[in-house]
Amino acid sequence: MENSASAVAPLLLRNFLTSIFILADKSLFSLSQKYKLLQLLRSFLVSSFLFFLSLLPAFFSSLNPSLEPHHHSFNSARDDTYSGTGVGTDAAGRGKGGGSGVSRALSQLLLIMNDIPVSSRKYEVVRSLAEKLIDENLLQDNRALREVNCAVLSTAFATSLSQLEAEQRRTGDGVVVGGAEESDSYVCNRVSRLILGVKYFGRRAWCYAKSRSDPSRSGRSAEKLAAELLWLAQKMAASGCAEEAVCKWASASNLALLALSAEPRLQGSLVKVSAFLIKEAKEMGKDNGNGDETDSPFEQQHIRHTKMKLLMSWLPLLCRANNGTDAPILSLGERAELERTLEEIIATLDEEEQEWVLSLWLHHFTYCPASDWPNLRLCYTRWYNASRASLMQSIEETP
Repeated sequence: MENSASAVAPLLLRNFLTSIFILADKSLFSLSQKYKLLQLLRSFLVSSFLFFLSLLPAFFSSLNPSLEPHHHSFNSARDDTYSGTGVGTDAAGRGKGGGSGVSRALSQLLLIMNDIPVSSRKYEVVRSLAEKLIDENLLQDNRALREVNCAVLSTAFATSLSQLEAEQRRTGDGVVVGGAEESDSYVCNRVSRLILGVKYFGRRAWCYAKSRSDPSRSGRSAEKLAAELLWLAQKMAASGCAEEAVCKWASASNLALLALSAEPRLQGSLVKVSAFLIKEAKEMGKDNGNGDETDSPFEQQHIRHTKMKLLMSWLPLLCRANNGTDAPILSLGERAELERTLEEIIATLDEEEQEWVLSLWLHHFTYCPASDWPNLRLCYTRWYNASRASLMQSIEETP
């Protein structure tokens, strides 16, 4: 009964305040038609009132927090994680290890590592234990244990990736960095600017209130998730399933777009993940490390498509991310190596696909004066010369 009353209270208060505001707004609306200053004042009051109404649910929920223990959601999430890490189990759950305690133990460790904050003294204990068990599975040189590693790590990578995107959507201000047309995206009249300002600060205050009232988010900051993604990608590469991480990262185009307006430190972490997975993408198409490329045309097309998606998604961030003030994100050697890797990957694409990638690079590279990396000018010149030669050849062959 008490819970139902607390649920109805914000609705009653909102309806009461809305009725009063509508009555007061009628007289102000008639006057605002005559005076422009009153139009500005009315727009500000309407935006402020709507923002105040949006804060009411959070205010009442903070007065009456849920009595449900936090470990309930932990258990349900743990069950979901376990169910997604089966690796060839049989009916009795004793297959290749997916239904065994090996995969369940790793899943629980990675879930706890994802859930607790870095500031906790237990975080390093859990992470080092998970790393120890994963490395020991690799030292056994057993295919079943390697598959367990891949299944558990792939699930954890996908979970952290979706959480990072959700965190950026929750805390981001929605401003996407563009090119020369950035100034055209702002509305010039004062009323709209005032409304945009109220919405911006209102959204920031709302996000702050939500983060304060939701204890389950305490251990899942964006920088922590990005650092864990890099760690998981490295472990996936060691376990022989880097291609899964590359495919998931290439498909995270929404996160890549949100990253353009992220904090510089988070951008630096995402650049490190992108740099590592771009290097791993270069090795895709090799057969078990012996250097022979796969013969299947379908596989080659899929690999080429994945590489193009990876570059189209994350090249803008590489061009626009802050290089770091206290310490560079990547060393000079790492940046030069990544440039060579990008050129090698672009060279494997079709001529039209190269045009798409290099056109995207040129746009973001030229419109970002704060950075001169990655410099793919030689790659762009080679593509242009090849396109020109192809055009001249087609003209000569025309009767």
